[in-house]
Amino acid sequence: MLRNGLEPWHLLIVAIVVIVLFGSKKLPDTARSLGRSMRILKSEAKALKQEDAGEPASGEPGLPDPAPSAAPVSPSGPAASDGRAR
Repeated sequence: MLRNGLEPWHLLIVAIVVIVLFGSKKLPDTARSLGRSMRILKSEAKALKQEDAGEPASGEPGLPDPAPSAAPVSPSGPAASDGRAR
């Protein structure tokens, strides 16, 4: 019964069901977001492998990571709670 696994007509049925469920207008956006998520996952996995190997996680191997810059402190004190300066 399951000798051949997935045949082309199985994939056609799955594609039709997906189009009916999600609609043809949402499929490009869904595919775009899926691709973006896969790129993020790939880059995170690559960074994790580099971290395990002891290499820096920056774009170019052998270069140290740039130091994080500190936020400037205003002499007038902290900003108001709504985000505007006093």
